[in-house]
Amino acid sequence: MPYLLALVLSIFTLTGCQSAYYSAMEQVGYHKRDIMVDRVEEAKESQQEAQQEFSSALEALSALTQFDGGELESVYNKINDKYQDSESAAEEVRERIAAIEDVSEALFDEWQDELDLYTNRSLRRASEQKLRETRTSYNTMLKAMKRAEQKMTPVLNTLRDNTLYLKHNLNASAVGALQGEFSNLEQDIQYAIKQMNAAIAESDKFLQKLNQK
Repeated sequence: MPYLLALVLSIFTLTGCQSAYYSAMEQVGYHKRDIMVDRVEEAKESQQEAQQEFSSALEALSALTQFDGGELESVYNKINDKYQDSESAAEEVRERIAAIEDVSEALFDEWQDELDLYTNRSLRRASEQKLRETRTSYNTMLKAMKRAEQKMTPVLNTLRDNTLYLKHNLNASAVGALQGEFSNLEQDIQYAIKQMNAAIAESDKFLQKLNQK
């Protein structure tokens, strides 16, 4: 089964046809709700990874502020590596959020359409209520995710600026100039991590709501 799922995923990822992808996955017993759960979990993991990369970049810059001689180019290379890793982690967060939005639209549309298939009014009302509650929880989670994603931008901007400046000014005066930027960057990273933690908490609440019977 894992091989079949991987094969289906690779085929429809290449074609880019999401509706066909969801239909194919349902044929092997993997429904939109399951895909939604997996994608939210993956988004949580990507945010945790972004936190780690941002913290590592901050540590690299912290080492620069303590620089008192030696090979400055090796310090720059480490900072540049951490910036690149942070950029990649942030991009993955963006992609994970977009994937969640895609499957949520398909899931909620299907759920809404299927309400018309009920003959039992009591069951229909219960399902409709669950749909409303799930949508509300989803919207709260998505807003939290997007707030966290937006807070990554100033962090990445500062990391890029510092990296570029150091690249073309590998000297002691450049170190002194960047020391003044460290405090603001530290605050930006701490705030971004706080927002990501809030998004992760909302993700847990949403998954709990989605999995309620």
